[in-house]
Amino acid sequence: MELTLAVIALVAVLGVALLRPRFQAVIAVPAAAVVILAGAISWQDAVAEIARLAPVVGFLAAVLVLARLCDDEGLFHAAGVVMARATTGGQNRLLVSVFAISAGVTAILSLDATVVLLTPVVLATARTLAVPARPHAYATAHLANSASLLLPVSNLTNLLAFSAAGLTFLHFASLMALPWLAAIAVEFVLLRWLFAKDLAVEPRRDAGTEPIELPLFALVVVGLTLVGFAVTSLLGLSPAWAALAGAVVLGVRALATHRTTLVRIGIAAEVPFLAFVLCLGVVVAAVMRNGLESSMHHVIPDGHGLVALLGVAAVAAVLSNVVNNLPAVLVMLPLVTPTGPAAVLAVLIGVNIGPNLTYVGSLANLLWRSVVGREVKAGFREFSRVGFCTTPLTLVAAVLALWAGLRLIGA
Repeated sequence: MELTLAVIALVAVLGVALLRPRFQAVIAVPAAAVVILAGAISWQDAVAEIARLAPVVGFLAAVLVLARLCDDEGLFHAAGVVMARATTGGQNRLLVSVFAISAGVTAILSLDATVVLLTPVVLATARTLAVPARPHAYATAHLANSASLLLPVSNLTNLLAFSAAGLTFLHFASLMALPWLAAIAVEFVLLRWLFAKDLAVEPRRDAGTEPIELPLFALVVVGLTLVGFAVTSLLGLSPAWAALAGAVVLGVRALATHRTTLVRIGIAAEVPFLAFVLCLGVVVAAVMRNGLESSMHHVIPDGHGLVALLGVAAVAAVLSNVVNNLPAVLVMLPLVTPTGPAAVLAVLIGVNIGPNLTYVGSLANLLWRSVVGREVKAGFREFSRVGFCTTPLTLVAAVLALWAGLRLIGA
């Protein structure tokens, strides 16, 4: 009975999150309360789960605010100017610049910044240049997932895996550097092939003449924040302190120059989404404690070899497209953590690259669809067609790179 109730609660929470994301917290909070009151999970276990997720959620809030303040400083507008000026050699150079900027923004400021802040800039750049937006918009969609492998700060799933893997910030980044590069390279080759016809359109010759005005203060703060992530990790502190420091510095400057308000900063923290994450963790824990954990043990491969890592990543990718990547990582991490960091990182590859298969894979996909609106043909069939042409090869390439990195660096 408890398992049935917990599964119904999880389906309700995920259904609203996928179909009506604005109301995800409205459903998640009472769903968590119901599973607790019904005895599917004890108060003590629920509080323990919230306490485990709280530092990760706090970190996410700081990074979201930091990204929004960078936008207020003009960082993303400058990125658009850089992309427009890169068209002197045609659209292939534009695609290279979109890939480079998307990968950097995703890795440092998280995938949400790429979807919400960078994608509109890419669409505007395509309009200015009078070229099809599809290849460049799909690049931001796919890289928001695939290029989030590099750093613990790149994705909420990374933050969860980072705490489970027991690695330092630098060790995590060094192990994921090769999978990150492999994923980006394979995505570039395949998207360039898929959208060859669109990329053959020549951009306007009189576009891309706006001068580049880099927001140096914002770039310096982001750079120092990135260094802070590594330093705090080495000192045994949460990287959230570095993110908070960067957000405070940019926030004080933005308030002093009237670029933002306290209300805008509060909105940028996405408090309803943070509540959704905490309550989702409680609901998933209830499902795990009532039978799913034992069932999943029969599905996940054992071992540290290449075949085992491919199997773990594949299971994680499939699960992401069944229940979304956030519940997938919450389900799988407790199962693979005893095996060691290699399996944890393989799960991360699955839940980060796998969502490119379908819209269901991640909330970022649905957010991207709402951002591109009618400017890009992005129906379920079209998105899945592109995903099935790119995701399997990208997943395999990333796992092969992880396996090679583990042999070179060690876990």
